[in-house]
Amino acid sequence: MLLSLNTATIKRATLAEAARLCVEHGITGIGPWRDVIEGAGGAAAARTVLDDHGLTVTTLCRGGFFTTPDGVDDTRRALDEAATLGTRELVLVVGGLHAGSKDLPAARQTVADALEQLVPQANATGVRLAIEPLHPMFCADRAVVSTLGQALDLAEPFAPHEVGVVVDTYHVWWDPDLFAQLKRARGRISSYQVCDWVVPLPADMLLGRGHVGDGHIDFPPITRAVLDADYDGYVEVEIFNQSIWDTPPAETVATMVERHRLID
Repeated sequence: MLLSLNTATIKRATLAEAARLCVEHGITGIGPWRDVIEGAGGAAAARTVLDDHGLTVTTLCRGGFFTTPDGVDDTRRALDEAATLGTRELVLVVGGLHAGSKDLPAARQTVADALEQLVPQANATGVRLAIEPLHPMFCADRAVVSTLGQALDLAEPFAPHEVGVVVDTYHVWWDPDLFAQLKRARGRISSYQVCDWVVPLPADMLLGRGHVGDGHIDFPPITRAVLDADYDGYVEVEIFNQSIWDTPPAETVATMVERHRLID
């Protein structure tokens, strides 16, 4: 599988720096976050930078947070940005509970309603809405979609080219139903993202990711199941970890390339 650098992995780098490091290390894909795109002067300017480096934009991160007042409108803006960048996949982190609420079913219904509103624009732009389930520890504040099965349930009313799912090893590796759901996901996998689960978790749980090979995830069986589900895209490395962010970006990218062999 071809390798893609998610810009969150080298958080301190500009888009131009990230693009240069990709070329220097033989990486042909990049998955930018919207703050990096904004820092490059917007989607059109960023597209020029990435095209100049010959890079494929594998995803745009992110839209979603539908349980907040601006979630749908912000995702509409993100769909337009993704189209300008030339990527087919907009990653969605769907949002946690509504403010002041403990009603999980209501929050999940809000996500379903948002998808219905957004699919016409997704079709018009040629960008797929890619639901990313997050580990259950993020259910309250980031994503009320915690399993691949839940993401597929939300995607099912729509065509596979309209709504897909993201398989991020950090978020799904623990799920006893993972491999059955990967079979069910045939044709709907928008992105395969990898990083490792390392313990102990830091105080900020969001930053508990590690390089492939540093933790507890058995990658090859997951990779095989993703490929068996007809996924033919890139594998995107996305790591949130303060010590890795504090490491020189070139060193991080070199480690990422060296560890790539461990996923299959």
